[in-house]
Parts: sequence; structure tokens; C-alpha cells
Amino acid sequence: MDYDFGIDFGEIERSFAQEEVLAVYFPLLARTLVVDLRWDVIFPPLIRVLPMASSLEERYRSLRQLRPQFPRPDHIALIPWPKYVESLVRLGLWQRLEQRLQAIGFPRSLQDASAALAELRRLEAATVRGAIRGHGFKTLWPSTR
Repeated sequence: MDYDFGIDFGEIERSFAQEEVLAVYFPLLARTLVVDLRWDVIFPPLIRVLPMASSLEERYRSLRQLRPQFPRPDHIALIPWPKYVESLVRLGLWQRLEQRLQAIGFPRSLQDASAALAELRRLEAATVRGAIRGHGFKTLWPSTR
């Protein structure tokens, strides 16, 4: 089940439709989907899954290391995503991102987005398997065996 966790979907949809730089972080996976839609004739948009940053300033620094050719962005839209990865697709947010990438016109960016989504799905599946098997998680109740 995928609860809404008090998420303002309208604001998130607006971010996916308008923001230049997004950081969608998945606390359970300890990963962040970083989307930097700034581009020029040489450098395409960046779509990558990165470890979660410990602070906003650390995310700015990591972005600067990844994209030194661009100035520091004025703003990074930080979006916590405590839901399943697939809900990005189901709610139409992923399609919004793909539409923006298509409009920019770098085919490689769509491939990068697909690869990032596949990576997030793999990470989530591994996390769920780990939870079921008790790897990396602590149980609330002791085993009765």
C-alpha cells in the first residue's frame, strides 16, 4: 500500500514541470534522484541516482563537482519521497520529466532517465528483500523459534 504521507502532490507536480534542478530523495533507499535540466550545446541535462546528501550544502557541492561548467543553481527543489518508486510513474510525475527531456532534445537524457528509474527499482526491490529476510533491519519482536 502506498499512503500519501501528507505530500502536496500539486506542488511536486509543479516542481517536476517547472524546476531546473530537482533532488528527489528516497529515505528508505538512502538515495537521491538528482535531475539537473540545465544544458547547453555541449552538455546535456543530468539525471543520476546518488547517495543521499547530509545537507543541502553538500548537495550543492556534489552538483558543482558533477557540473563545473554550470554556475551554482539559484534553487534546488528538494522532494522527499517516502513512497514506492513506482508511484512516480503511476502518478504521472515520471512522464512529466520525460516530456521535459524530450522538449530539450537530448535523446541520451531519456536513456539516462530510464537507467535511473531502473536503478531505483532495483534498489527498492533489494531493500524490500532485505526487510523480508531481516538483513539491514531490526525486528520489533524477537523470534519465537
